[in-house]
Amino acid sequence: MTREVIEMVILVADDDEGHIRLLEKNLKRAGLRNDLLRFENGQDILDFLFCRNATQTGIDISRYLLLIDIRMPKIDGIEVIRRIKADCELCKLPVIMLTTTDHPRETSHCEQLGCSYIFKPVDFEKFSNTIKELGLFISLVQTQSIKSI
Repeated sequence: MTREVIEMVILVADDDEGHIRLLEKNLKRAGLRNDLLRFENGQDILDFLFCRNATQTGIDISRYLLLIDIRMPKIDGIEVIRRIKADCELCKLPVIMLTTTDHPRETSHCEQLGCSYIFKPVDFEKFSNTIKELGLFISLVQTQSIKSI
């Protein structure tokens, strides 16, 4: 029996290009080489997840992790999470809210919806360290997602 680590594809829904670049850079520093798919707004990530593109047939939820910002154009992160968690298949998707908003009400919304919440510090050094820690967490999750062949 061979064991293979299933490498997760990281879905990033954030309208701030600078944050996305920092995220990519610091995840690589943490040793992650996962593919990242970027989405600029809540509608685009929902279209992807619900397979609303003409060329898309279906996705294997077990292969994805979603990092999402709260404040985005078209549909905000909280509403995206509500729709994901209301779907019988998509509700299994691990979701981490990664945002500069640290208001207790927003944290509470995330917890009620069943997603994790990570505060993105404004300070560059603190932001880098937070993303490195996130990278270690993702590595651990991937290691736990071992598939027997």
